[in-house]
Amino acid sequence: MTLHPIRLLGDPVLRTPALPVTSFDATLRSLVRDLLDTLTGEPGRAGVAAPQIGVGLRVFVFAAGGQLGHLVNPQITARSGVQDGDEGCLSIPGLAFPTPRAMTVTATGFDEHGEPLTVTGSGLLARALQHETDHLDGVLYVDTLTGDTRRQALRAVRSQFRPGQPPRRS
Repeated sequence: MTLHPIRLLGDPVLRTPALPVTSFDATLRSLVRDLLDTLTGEPGRAGVAAPQIGVGLRVFVFAAGGQLGHLVNPQITARSGVQDGDEGCLSIPGLAFPTPRAMTVTATGFDEHGEPLTVTGSGLLARALQHETDHLDGVLYVDTLTGDTRRQALRAVRSQFRPGQPPRRS
């Protein structure tokens, strides 16, 4: 079992769009296993994207809505409805803010062997699919916030992540 430390806000890999996977080989399968180990190694995690463990490839794993899986080179191909609710991120520990997301999404991509894969989910699974896909584009959930919620989130992030000091973990 390989548990990787989660990269935190301020690490450039989190803001860099991930590269598409071009080789569906043993290295990719090892990355998927490492991501799954990191995801399931601590309870309460809904997903982990490769950039969160320092790998700039378009791969993520998820455990939400009763499903455990992964997607390689994912794209959100359909969205419907709206859900509100608090969202947090392993890369911004200890903080969560109301984040609107689509209620139901369909994501397409590939499995670790290069076979086409489609995942459709609602509620928490839809939120996880959107959140992890955003990570692959270098977007964090706080970037999607607006108005007072965004201002509150940015204040909290500034107080939590002081330059030159490690972030405080809750």
